Amino acid sequence: MSVPRPRPLLVLDVAALTPRLLRHMPRLRSLAEDGGHQAALRPVFPAVTCPAQSSMLTGLSPARHGVVANGWYFRELGEVLLWRQHNGLVSGEKVWERARRRFPGYRVANVCWWYAMGASTDITVTPRPVYHADGRKSPDCYTVPPGLRDELTARFGPFPLFDYWGPRASLASTEWIVRTARHLLLSRELDLTLVYVPHLDYDLQRHGPYSPQAVAAAKALDRALAPLLDLARERGTTVVALSEYGITPVSRPVHINRALREAGLLAVHTQAGMEYLDPWTSRAFAVADHQVAHVYVADPADLPRVRATLGALPGVGHVWGGPDKAAHGIDHPRSGELIAVAERDAWFTYYYWLDDARAPDFARCVDIHRKPGYDPAELFLDPADPLVRLRAGAALVRKRLGFRSALSVVPLDATHVRGSHGRLPEDPQDGPVLVCSGRGVVARAEYRATDVPGLLLDLAGFGDLSPSGPLPDVSGSGA
Repeated sequence: MSVPRPRPLLVLDVAALTPRLLRHMPRLRSLAEDGGHQAALRPVFPAVTCPAQSSMLTGLSPARHGVVANGWYFRELGEVLLWRQHNGLVSGEKVWERARRRFPGYRVANVCWWYAMGASTDITVTPRPVYHADGRKSPDCYTVPPGLRDELTARFGPFPLFDYWGPRASLASTEWIVRTARHLLLSRELDLTLVYVPHLDYDLQRHGPYSPQAVAAAKALDRALAPLLDLARERGTTVVALSEYGITPVSRPVHINRALREAGLLAVHTQAGMEYLDPWTSRAFAVADHQVAHVYVADPADLPRVRATLGALPGVGHVWGGPDKAAHGIDHPRSGELIAVAERDAWFTYYYWLDDARAPDFARCVDIHRKPGYDPAELFLDPADPLVRLRAGAALVRKRLGFRSALSVVPLDATHVRGSHGRLPEDPQDGPVLVCSGRGVVARAEYRATDVPGLLLDLAGFGDLSPSGPLPDVSGSGA
């Protein structure tokens, strides 16, 4: 006896979507009409991309799937690495792997959700530049199957990497992603299509979530999603739109590593007049990630001193040790010995140098893989440089001609950033939200991020395929 095919699902991860912004997005709001529903979505801690996505696909907390931030200190390598791409870093059974227990032919496409490479999906599309031998970086993507890359490039052009992140980050990257997702829905038989939609991230961090620019970004994104939503409706595909976090206003950058250095705890080494973080010899250093920092302390005897140093730093709201880490579902060997959480209007820079003249050259570039922490200043052209646009244009011309050229346009003044995230939301209007077009499930006022796999399986028609044993409530409170 043949098993009927599951109901198809389209899952949109709309970064930074909140109930406050959803008011300006009539197309997304309409998903909740005619049998659908809208609910608050309680995030895991920290409320940043990689832990949130991993929890929404496994139903596990960061303490169990191991993705404790967007990057961490790889102790076995002695290096801080952010934005790795291999799915092997995520422990736990993924939602589509659970679905395949019931329906072995369950087909899945991942369009730009993180940790896509090496995952057991049938189709993968993820940003992956060409790193040329001469140091140039060209926009491109990685796909499974490999021929899909040529198919997408021929139809829509190369993946717009420089519109996906950096000073040029704009709606163009989201439009490419939406066109790709729509093409896959039209040309492939898919049961689950995961689509990452980044556009709200940009102007909310640049200008703040309550700014006119944030409202304009929400309206533009809603229009850009319309063709994909129309196709889903025509085909009877259930749509779930959700977010990982909400961005809240900030006005205070906190230089957590500089405080550790001034206390004699963080060490650097110098090459060509530039200073580099030295995690091997540092007694303590922080991997800053928006409003959260993992603080790695080599000698347990230094923990009281490190805690006191950070606790006295203006803008630090909490410094957590073992019991607090366990209570917030972040107690994993990859985590720092301590976790620092910023106050509501503050966020953490990665800066460790005390003199900008000694900053490494990558500090002024968009370089997400060499910086030992997240840097939202990469969204800006340096406003202190009156020739910055001219220099940026000249550098791009030289790159297109095949010459090596550093695009040194990023400011070292962190005060330009107006929005951040990572803390758990205090106001539900500023927290993540879930909007669903599907029928057949009991509407709830709130879901946890770890509830998302169960909801998706219910919407697909599978019922309960939860991993063995109950999942604890590890979303935490406060902070």
